[in-house]
Amino acid sequence: MLVRRVAALTALAVCLTGGATACGKTSKPRATAQPTTAATTAAPSPSAEAPSSAAPETTAPAAAAPAGIPTITYTRAASGFPADPEQSSTVPLTEALHPTAKLAAYDAPGGTARAYLTPEISGVQLVMPIVARRAGWVAVLLPTVNRSVGWLPAGAWTTVPLRDQLVVRRGAFTLTWVRDGVTQQTWTVTVGAAATQTPLGRTFVLGRSSLPSKVYAGLDVLALGAVPDDKSAVAEGLADAHTGIHAWYRNEFGFRRSNGCVRMPPAAQKILLDAIPSGTSVVVLP
Repeated sequence: MLVRRVAALTALAVCLTGGATACGKTSKPRATAQPTTAATTAAPSPSAEAPSSAAPETTAPAAAAPAGIPTITYTRAASGFPADPEQSSTVPLTEALHPTAKLAAYDAPGGTARAYLTPEISGVQLVMPIVARRAGWVAVLLPTVNRSVGWLPAGAWTTVPLRDQLVVRRGAFTLTWVRDGVTQQTWTVTVGAAATQTPLGRTFVLGRSSLPSKVYAGLDVLALGAVPDDKSAVAEGLADAHTGIHAWYRNEFGFRRSNGCVRMPPAAQKILLDAIPSGTSVVVLP
């Protein structure tokens, strides 16, 4: 499944099943509810507990954003951001960031602003996992830019606790759901074919999208922040599409067969839809 945004607040889900099965227009991807324990908090202030001997860390100042930098959207990426330094890490990410206003994302603490992030993307609340903190800044996984992070200074954003993680192992054809660091369930899944492999590395759940086709067992899709690595390998018009996790109507799992999506048994997809909120980290391993 590849989810393509075609207009403001609207999405078209085009699902490629070896050939090309168009599922037609659907409602926009939508954010899922946070767990009952996930109350948002204000951006953290400096700790009141100063180390007894070490000097306090100096916060790197944020330079003004240069004119003309792009805004990251569902279909528009940006360049110049550093690679995620822990692309294959399965250490659970326990906190996410939600912008409350349009923010500039930088290539390093005190570095150069490369693009803007907005509170919503394709009409849903943007919630990005936090992967690092340094010198008063936080690094988040970026949407629409595979395996890359952006740095944000303190400002107009809040944090959201994360409890869950999804780990996809392409070679083993498995997806494992982890909650609070404890494995809950593992399922056999189908992943991308050789020419359209499921993108490796860390990404996250952007939101949900409804697909009318019966091949998805009548269940919503979890749209991810990842996009195809080889945009020339997907069908025309899908170069800006996002990958997803979705149910499959046939009991055929354990194959390299999709166009980048992760196909799940319907019963497993129902569990994920009930449990997994927007911002949940997803890591795809070889």
